[in-house]
Amino acid sequence: MDWDDCRYFLTVAETGSLSAAARRLGQSHSTILRRLDKLEAALDARLFERFQSGYVLTATGEELLALLAPVGENMEEAERRISGRNAALQGTIRVTTTDTLLHGLLLPVLSAFRQAHPGIRLQLTVANSFLNLTRRDADVAIRPTNTPPDNLVGRKLGSVQTAPYASEAYLRRAREEGKRDDDWAAHGWVAPDEALAHLAQARWLRERVPAEQHVASVDSLLGMASAVEAGMGMGMLLGLLADGKPGLVRLAPPDPALDTEVWILTHPDLRRVNRIRSFTDFLYASLSGHPAFEHIRDKQ
Repeated sequence: MDWDDCRYFLTVAETGSLSAAARRLGQSHSTILRRLDKLEAALDARLFERFQSGYVLTATGEELLALLAPVGENMEEAERRISGRNAALQGTIRVTTTDTLLHGLLLPVLSAFRQAHPGIRLQLTVANSFLNLTRRDADVAIRPTNTPPDNLVGRKLGSVQTAPYASEAYLRRAREEGKRDDDWAAHGWVAPDEALAHLAQARWLRERVPAEQHVASVDSLLGMASAVEAGMGMGMLLGLLADGKPGLVRLAPPDPALDTEVWILTHPDLRRVNRIRSFTDFLYASLSGHPAFEHIRDKQ
């Protein structure tokens, strides 16, 4: 027997007519009748006496109803429990992102999501490289990239900008030595190290500043911002990190060639999971209006 056919049988037995069953199930009379005929053929038994006033169970139909009614009730109970659990958003969501985005963008939003959905546990992995979402190393990735992987799906939040910055203390010392603020090659620089050599700001620095002027190298953009803030030298920093620091001075407008897109990504198989969909929708609604992306809206 096909359980769907049994479900139609139970509805007709409960309502007593094809029209009432059709309204409850959202189906046509012909579909209901076809399903009943199919079930009767499978059982080789007549389940209803058809009268103009309605459908009345035969003795065989009564026997089948007694057997199937508890099954139907159990399935409805299972659906209510699972649906209720999904509605309450329970379970773990594994999130991967960079230290830059975690500290500069995400932490307040993640905290707000947890307050709204206390049944969710967030497992955060902070790394500059993509984890394998296909192997379920993570459920959701929030990444800065202009080339998101083709095997993932998601939405772009916007783009973050990069510009040269220095601390007020460093600039005072450099000016006392007679250095112009925009004479890049004359200054000491905090540079991305080999782990970040693929970034556009690392290429910008290589093209404009001799290697001997790289006074320090750091393997994270967050660490670079801290080093520049401490007065070690100039640095090509994300405005997301630098603009909120009162001791840092932007030395030139952001270079559009260095803009980096920020994406919320997940595996296609996970996008319809209720807690994952709710989480990514919450992130997008909370972050797409962030001040870090205002320059993108200004262009639109």
